[in-house]
Amino acid sequence: MAFVSPSKRDQNGSYTFSSRPRPVEDRSKYRESPSEQTQSNYGNIMYDRRVVRGNTYAQQIIPATAQPDPAEIQRQQEIRRRATAAKRAREQFRTRTPEALQGRKHIDVQTDLYLEELSDVVVATDIECQTDAFLDKPATPLFIPAKSGKDVETQIEEGELFDFDREVQAVLEVLVGKTVEQSLEEVMEEEELACLRAQQRAFRELRNNELEEVLRLKEQERRRSKEKERRVAQQKEVLKKEREVAEKIAARAFTQQYLADLLPAVFTSLRSHGYFYDPVKKDIETNFFPWLMAEVNNSLKKRYTARALLDTIIDDVAWKRQEAFRDTQ
Repeated sequence: MAFVSPSKRDQNGSYTFSSRPRPVEDRSKYRESPSEQTQSNYGNIMYDRRVVRGNTYAQQIIPATAQPDPAEIQRQQEIRRRATAAKRAREQFRTRTPEALQGRKHIDVQTDLYLEELSDVVVATDIECQTDAFLDKPATPLFIPAKSGKDVETQIEEGELFDFDREVQAVLEVLVGKTVEQSLEEVMEEEELACLRAQQRAFRELRNNELEEVLRLKEQERRRSKEKERRVAQQKEVLKKEREVAEKIAARAFTQQYLADLLPAVFTSLRSHGYFYDPVKKDIETNFFPWLMAEVNNSLKKRYTARALLDTIIDDVAWKRQEAFRDTQ
């Protein structure tokens, strides 16, 4: 709370104002006092994101102000979830080799049609070069170690140093054991090969069945696509015919509307110009009148001929009478 002293007048007659200092209410911009800091709650530093654990050379420190985008985090989680589901599905549907029998183990065997030798031998080549002629080195003599000790003879008596029946038993056991072991390995190898052949036959049958199924699905898809194309073409043809019918109907309606007033005017004009006529009148003019004129002309020609013949006869008679009258005189 601020305590303000009343204004006073100085000796010169002017007024002065003074007030006591007051505390600041907003303390958010100042550092807290030690007593207030002791009252704050502390957290576990192992779960503090601002503390970096491990090697800091290859880590990318994200500033505290840069907060990750929740949408980006959700998208990355969705991508990881999809990758995990796809990996699990591939592991589930992948073809696996059955487990080995008891006392055996799987080995890598080539199942191709042609065997190929597998070796880790590094390919090396020999290279020669011409050098100066040198003298041949003499052959190195054989190494013969120096003799040591003394030669001693021993008479072997029965049961003294070497018992053949007893000493040969271990050798025979080893030979028989190795032979039996080799035989068992060969039998197991034959059984393993028979098992592999059976697995190959089963795999081949399964593969053939899958190929037949794939071919059947392809043929089915081809028939479906062909049927779809046929249906689409049929629908297009129907739509084309419908469009043509609609265009014809529209053209017919437009023509009827356009010719509604045109036909009477055209017929009137054609009738006035003589394009339309009476059939009876036309028949009389084209058939009867030409025939009638032809008959009249024939009649007139016959009359003219008769008149000309009569005139000729009259002229002959008159000329003969004149001749006869001349003769009489």
